[in-house]
Amino acid sequence: MTQRTWAALLAVPLFVALGLYTAISALPFVTYAPGLTMNVLGDNGGKPIIQVQGHRTYSDDGQLRMTTVSVTQRDAKLDLFTLMRTWFSSHDAVYPYAIQYGDGGTQQQDVQEGQAEMIGSQDNAIASALRQLGYQVSPVMEIQGITPGLPAEGKLQPRDIIRRFAGTKVNAGTDMVKLIARVPVGKKVPVTVERKGKRVTVHVAPVDVQGNHKIGVALGIGYQLPFKVTVDPGADIGGPSAGLMFALSIYDLLTPGSLTGGAKIAGTGEIDGHGHVGEIGGIQQKIVGARRDGAQLFLVPAANCADALTADRGSMRLAKVSTLRGAITAVTAWTRNQDAALPQCTASDGPGS
Repeated sequence: MTQRTWAALLAVPLFVALGLYTAISALPFVTYAPGLTMNVLGDNGGKPIIQVQGHRTYSDDGQLRMTTVSVTQRDAKLDLFTLMRTWFSSHDAVYPYAIQYGDGGTQQQDVQEGQAEMIGSQDNAIASALRQLGYQVSPVMEIQGITPGLPAEGKLQPRDIIRRFAGTKVNAGTDMVKLIARVPVGKKVPVTVERKGKRVTVHVAPVDVQGNHKIGVALGIGYQLPFKVTVDPGADIGGPSAGLMFALSIYDLLTPGSLTGGAKIAGTGEIDGHGHVGEIGGIQQKIVGARRDGAQLFLVPAANCADALTADRGSMRLAKVSTLRGAITAVTAWTRNQDAALPQCTASDGPGS
């Protein structure tokens, strides 16, 4: 047997072994699939998702459904066979791992970040809905998350409004990073917060985390409201993309009549405190989930329109929105006449459209 023949005989099993190893090894990708949808006008665990105190509310027998995406967790091991099945699915998608999770982090940090984003989303939704109705809302510096193991744990809480830190008055424009950096590591300072309408003062001492002074809080802009509105879809849901549907639902509950006309309407979109609707991820999977759960109209952020056009939506109509006011106008027009002309998505739509 020649040397070339021996080389070929050895190469074949090595090549097969390499192929099998590649096929079963974990690869740096994540998958997206249609997640649950939830009627924000309804209940969660026997309690209304939206609760209002100090203002009359009006019932609506239709549905405004928030949508979600099921994403594989950062520690999931996805092999080539799994990814190929997902790739050929008409409803699911494959994305590079780094796009979803970046270069570092933990599952616990993902959960904390998602919960903080959800709190910010709820606050912005409430503020935008009340502003749409003509109410004055004032921005404040709010704690939106607590990092386990750092000084704030057990002393401060999500939704605490910071009023003073180390003797300095705090407002929505205060640079808290600089304020915390001025305090020596290990030195306890007073922090005064407003919690459920009462002033509470605790003492915390910053620690050094990779060269930065930290107390272990995630901060964002909250709002001082003319009456109490709370949103609670459950602790298992995180992220900012339900903001538009929260805002629509709050607006609907605070205004006479039925915004939905008794129909099922779904949508997605991050929202700021002034009602501007921003881009989100997983639009195609959210559209599929909404159609699966019976929605007849889906509200699409303008920046997501190009991708939304390729989603499997069946007969469900799409309406492009860039503001809360635009969403209200589109829903109102559609409920009066489901064949009405609505702002349409086009392939050229993108950020800033």
